[in-house]
Amino acid sequence: MADNRSALEKLGKTDPNSLTDEELKTVLTDEEYRVGVKSGTEAKFTGEYTNVFENGKYICKKCGVELFLSDSKFESGCGWPAFGYSYEKDKNITRHDDFSIPNRPRVEVRCKCGFHLGHVFQEESAPTGERYCINSCVIKLPVNKILRGQVIFFSLTLDGSQ
Repeated sequence: MADNRSALEKLGKTDPNSLTDEELKTVLTDEEYRVGVKSGTEAKFTGEYTNVFENGKYICKKCGVELFLSDSKFESGCGWPAFGYSYEKDKNITRHDDFSIPNRPRVEVRCKCGFHLGHVFQEESAPTGERYCINSCVIKLPVNKILRGQVIFFSLTLDGSQ
């Protein structure tokens, strides 16, 4: 069974800012640490959620707050999960100017706990005019975060057929 807990929950803490690098290294994979803590980028088309469109809420792997609803996710062809908007209009996300690539300014997005998520771009072809380009390895779509109000009907006949 998948472990849906955030790093914060795994370490039994309540304040994400109290987590040390040493503690994070014990509960995050090397890739999650490199991308989320060191502001790296996972390789294109390799992320777990690039082609996943299941209903639910995507959460931060570090602190567990809700970041994106699945209904904002769309196919952009960029190689990373793309979302048209964040959960409650950036309630849990901060934006930062990123000049790490010369002559190519970008807007970095981080969880409010400081975990690097990816970047947001102005894009006319995106449903909302913005495309959040997010690294799969720093988010989680837990099974227990199915959207409220979603009902799945399933029935069997007496002989066991559907």
